[in-house]
Amino acid sequence: MATQTTALSRTASVPVSTGVLLPAFTLWLREIVRFYRQTTRVIGVLASPLVFWLVIGSGFGTSFHSSDAPGQNAYLDYFYPGALIMIVLFTSIFTMMSVIEDRKEGFLLSVLVAPVPRSSIVLGKVLGGTTLSAIQGMLFLVFAPFAGIHVTLTQVLLVFVVVFLVSFALTALGFAIAWPLDSSQAFHGIVNLFLIPLWLVSGALFPMSGASGWIRWLMRINPLTYGIDALRILLYPGTETTFPLSSSVATLVLFSLVMFGLAFLMANRRTTRPAA
Repeated sequence: MATQTTALSRTASVPVSTGVLLPAFTLWLREIVRFYRQTTRVIGVLASPLVFWLVIGSGFGTSFHSSDAPGQNAYLDYFYPGALIMIVLFTSIFTMMSVIEDRKEGFLLSVLVAPVPRSSIVLGKVLGGTTLSAIQGMLFLVFAPFAGIHVTLTQVLLVFVVVFLVSFALTALGFAIAWPLDSSQAFHGIVNLFLIPLWLVSGALFPMSGASGWIRWLMRINPLTYGIDALRILLYPGTETTFPLSSSVATLVLFSLVMFGLAFLMANRRTTRPAA
């Protein structure tokens, strides 16, 4: 009898895992609700790329013509896919600042000591940021007619696939960057030093054909180049791009898997410290 009581007490003391999906869904929902409760954050994410697109696109006007973009009458048209990716970049990366905020508030520590696998934490946070950035990016399609774009339902679905892949990869990258950091200042420093230049050499502002040799090399190894190329093919059918659509999508899938793997490794290697 005593042996059975001891065995039962040991069993009761062992935490029971709730699996992966339920904790991931809970964290995903928390990211959605948290983001849309911050109205200024939503406005900033949408307004900044819109201002960039209008000011830079209108500034160049018709003085910029790219051999890679036949049929696009003005720079405003050429810059449109780049502005869409900028929205995705900003939303994906900056939603992962919540990792640092959760650490300071003690929420992340309570999640880590709960009987849930680390994979559910990564999946929930990354999918939450991906959903937000994909929605924000697709909302930008409202301005497509001003860039001479008239999309069909099939085009919208294909654009969503590309936007989702880019969002997922960038959100996972943002998670991997934010996980070991303790301050939002350090996070902003890395974003300004690394991620904004990554967007600048993605073909968003200028085509690869007219770039210098070393810039052209950077553009070829930049995963965002493939995302913008894919969007340009889908939004402007018949456009000549550096890479075919199938190669661009395959590269984005690989990029997404690698970034999620990196985020998962970071979450399992580092132990979150409570805020000082």
